[in-house]
Amino acid sequence: MLSKKQIDTLKQELETRKTEITEQIDSYVSRENERESVGELSAYDNHPADLATELYEREKDFALEKHEQTELDSINAALTAIEEGTYGICQVSGKEIPFERLEAIPTALTLKEYSSDQSIPTDRPVEEEILEPAHGNEYRHYDTGDVRDYDDSFQEVARYGTSETPSDLRGDFEDYDSLYDRDADDEGFTEDYESFVATNIDGTERTIYPSKKHEQYEQALDDEGIEAPFGDVPYHQNDSYVDEDKD
Repeated sequence: MLSKKQIDTLKQELETRKTEITEQIDSYVSRENERESVGELSAYDNHPADLATELYEREKDFALEKHEQTELDSINAALTAIEEGTYGICQVSGKEIPFERLEAIPTALTLKEYSSDQSIPTDRPVEEEILEPAHGNEYRHYDTGDVRDYDDSFQEVARYGTSETPSDLRGDFEDYDSLYDRDADDEGFTEDYESFVATNIDGTERTIYPSKKHEQYEQALDDEGIEAPFGDVPYHQNDSYVDEDKD
């Protein structure tokens, strides 16, 4: 049986917690709209997305208020049991509730074996039916086939920076610059050599800019023993496209 000192201690704890929750709920109610939750003076903004943060704050307040209201109801029920002299007695079996349980959960009105079942929600956001993690560090939906990003436009944009970290992708990475596989990145050129070859406006002057891509291109031709990807280039004494006709 609980002693008067134990009941008074638990009652004081319940009343203190009740005061905290009541003040918190009152603060939620005082925020009448999205603007007040973040201190904005007006909802007139340049873009509708500017109110996204305000809307999130209000939705969060609603969720917290519902959670705390449930706890407040449990506290009131426990205080009522104290006033009626039934606190510490299981409402189901009529047996005494151990002080250790009440010390851990002052709102408990039943023994542990008669407490409400608690389960972790198993439902997932519907967006996950479409959204997927990276496949081989590329933005392609192999499972659903709903997205066909053959040009890998995400990598094109990601090279300017993302919020991802090395732990978000598969494999080992030395730094942030190596997060994405850019082996298939042709930099927007039709042919590989266009990334390191240039001419003047009339095509009479040709320049090759040394680069890693140029070295790889030359090495690939040397390995095959050819002058161009399509084979050896026939020798011509002049170039009919740029050379003037000669009599």
